[in-house]
Amino acid sequence: MIRAVKRWFTVALLTTCITLARTVALAADDWQVIKINGHDYLSVDNIARFYRLLAEVAPSGAKIRLETVMNPLEFVRGSREVMINGARCWLCFPLIEQNGKFLVSRTDVAKTIEPQLRPHRVPNAGKVETVVLDPGHGGHDRGAVCRYGYEKDFALDVARKLRPLLQAKGLRVIMTREGDYFVPLEVRAQIANAARNSIFVSIHFNATDRDPNATGFEIFSFTPRGAPSTSDDWVTPTALSMQAGSEVDGQSMALSACIYHSLLGHIPEFDRGIKRARFAVLRLTRVPAVLIEGGFLTERGESQLIAKKDWRGKLAQAIGVGIENYHALGVKKQPPMLVADYRRQTKLEPTEPVIQEENLKEVDASLINLVGKSKFASPTPASTSPASSSPDSAVIVP
Repeated sequence: MIRAVKRWFTVALLTTCITLARTVALAADDWQVIKINGHDYLSVDNIARFYRLLAEVAPSGAKIRLETVMNPLEFVRGSREVMINGARCWLCFPLIEQNGKFLVSRTDVAKTIEPQLRPHRVPNAGKVETVVLDPGHGGHDRGAVCRYGYEKDFALDVARKLRPLLQAKGLRVIMTREGDYFVPLEVRAQIANAARNSIFVSIHFNATDRDPNATGFEIFSFTPRGAPSTSDDWVTPTALSMQAGSEVDGQSMALSACIYHSLLGHIPEFDRGIKRARFAVLRLTRVPAVLIEGGFLTERGESQLIAKKDWRGKLAQAIGVGIENYHALGVKKQPPMLVADYRRQTKLEPTEPVIQEENLKEVDASLINLVGKSKFASPTPASTSPASSSPDSAVIVP
């Protein structure tokens, strides 16, 4: 939770409500790049002019905030934390102050702010024919454990509930695993890369040994080239420059935002934010890809919720609505619904999928056609296999 000692300032919409959809882009010459220690920054004033926002700093106790009709951007001085359209997010680099100006890294303007404020303008955003659902873990890799069960089983159940919802919208759905067996991380990425016009959605549940009271949702997309991941406190510039980037940064961030706003709007969980990571399944995919953490199995109350099939069904519905909103970007060319829009709705119309558990195949034939039968290991009983590592195991640590 944001501590009171932090100092805030807000970039907010003009009270005349000039819409972002009608924003006229500034000419390239109008961007005033400020170089600091070899890095490019843009001033908040410059960003505000581009998006037709009103940038002001108004003190209020320990916080600095501007009160207006809508607040699309709220930065924390000296921090990577930011609120974008009512949802928490993490910049690649912290906001800095120099010579009386507040500065945002050029990387964050292009790869964090723009895809969330104007996702409908991201090239190829919403171009989706196939959704690759990736239930985390499986087989000997149980994932996080609570008194009510294993992460691998909860993730698979959410994916099974989500699949018919997406199919009902005309989307093709491929699951990286259909049952309780382990699929190597690189194979999961290969499945997504081989599918036509696909997006990749990996479903997980969280755990921590640091704070037993930790709760809430978070979602990850791949860290841009030359930037630290959200969990990185400090890395050397040399290490950052060695990290690969992605050609679908914008689409992945737009997909993250669409799903995350739906999650927060439909389910009252703590907002942990839209984040960046170099998880293997994100690093190895060449299509828009996100990894969802749907709550903590290490928190007593939240683990009880996750263990309830009705709650998992609600989670699946919320993810499905987010994916549908992302898909609509390529059709309507309009901004998607935000968390505030969902919360104004009185209720989410229930859609109960009919799942025939006995008809689910262990390995979908389409997966074998995509990546080859040899890629799939034979199912191994959990009791005879060594513990496997989490998705973090293959993360590149700068």
